[in-house]
Parts: sequence; structure tokens; C-alpha cells
Amino acid sequence: MNGLYTIILLLLSNVFMTLAWYGHLKLQQSGVSANWPLMGIIVFSWLIAFFEYCCQVPANRFGFEGNGGPFTLVQLKVIQECISLIIFAIIANILFQGQHMHWNHWLAFLMIIGAVYLTFMK
Repeated sequence: MNGLYTIILLLLSNVFMTLAWYGHLKLQQSGVSANWPLMGIIVFSWLIAFFEYCCQVPANRFGFEGNGGPFTLVQLKVIQECISLIIFAIIANILFQGQHMHWNHWLAFLMIIGAVYLTFMK
């Protein structure tokens, strides 16, 4: 069950992370934050990132084998990176519809999925 909680929390964490890192760009495009000072944008992103950490930290604690979870530290990191790219691709295509995925992007994602496979090999 800890593995499932870990994956769900990592999914949520990466939604918040992606919005914190790139959401302000969409706000700028739409004119909402076009006149905000850089410090205001940083604070806004930190507020979103707070919720990322509220999901990320428990995900790692539940998932880490040292705390009774099913994953090694390396496995947790590779899973997180894979989820991060999947969430990024989805959000980027929703918020930034002009940003197209090309064959090399898909190949890079496939290679990361391969990294997940290799990480779990005995």
C-alpha cells in the first residue's frame, strides 16, 4: 500500500511542481502577471511549491525502503523523474498548446522509462 500512496503523492507533487516552475509563464502570456515584479513571481511560485513539498516529502518517507516502503532511494528518484516528465508533457500541452512534442522528445521519454526498468532489475 505504501507504494501506491507514494505514486499518488508523487503525481500530485509533480502537478504542483510543474505549475510552480512554468505556470507563471502562462500567467505572463495571459497578461495576469505581466506587470508583477520578479520577486512577486518568485513568491507566487514558492506558494505553489509549498504544496509540492507537502506531497513530495511524505511520498519519499512512505516509499523509502528504510521506512518500510518498497523502493530504494535510486528507484524513488527515477520514478519521480519519469512521473515529472509525464506530468510536464500533459500540462505543457494543456497550457502551452503551441509547444509541440517531437519524435526526439518522445524518444527521450521512452529512454527514461527504460531507466525505470533498469533501476528495478535485480
